[in-house]
Amino acid sequence: MNRHLARAAAPIAALAVVVLAAAPASAHTGVSSQQAQALAVDAVLAFKAAGESDTAGIDEVQVVLPQGIGPADVSLVKAPQGWAFKPGQDGFTVSGPALAPGKAAEYQVKVRQLPDAPQLAFKTLVMYTDTQVDRWIEIPQNGSEPKNPAPVLKLAKAAPGATPLAAATPSPTPTPAPTPVTPAATPTPSVTLTAVRTTDESGGAGSNGPVIIGAVALLLVTVAGAVWWRRRSSEG
Repeated sequence: MNRHLARAAAPIAALAVVVLAAAPASAHTGVSSQQAQALAVDAVLAFKAAGESDTAGIDEVQVVLPQGIGPADVSLVKAPQGWAFKPGQDGFTVSGPALAPGKAAEYQVKVRQLPDAPQLAFKTLVMYTDTQVDRWIEIPQNGSEPKNPAPVLKLAKAAPGATPLAAATPSPTPTPAPTPVTPAATPTPSVTLTAVRTTDESGGAGSNGPVIIGAVALLLVTVAGAVWWRRRSSEG
């Protein structure tokens, strides 16, 4: 009886080994889409970031977009309650109230159009309330699984006749009104000794000095002559 059981168990054990070998490594972060096709329009991508802390919850996820997708091409479809979407310079952020420790952050975004590429890698940073950061940023190479793999979405070939859309125009940033500039008050020129001296030397008020001196000298001569004349008259 034991021999029969052993013989029956052998194929099952071998099958289990094959299944385990074929199973993918445990996914820390992942991305999937029902529209995983090159040049697909309005494709919805579902992301999942596993909560790998027993004591702190996820409160923010940052994603770097692959080439061919700009921040203006992405919009939020679904996220944990209270979480908000914010586009950045080269990607986007979803964040909000902390999730329970161990709970995964799951959210969905819509991409205006997927690029014409065989696969897309979304480098991801997962933030926790205790400042821990999980960095899922490594790109798988030659079929090998890196230690910190980025979420990768494999794309089917573009549908016949599919063409790239025109580039999305980001929302214009409002230009702040210019701050009015108050002209500086014109300083009142101060009177200096140099200015006064310059005025006198250039024919200003000081130029009347010689005339006054000449008049005084003439008056003195006249008075002296009158006195002399009176004395002479009295002597005669």
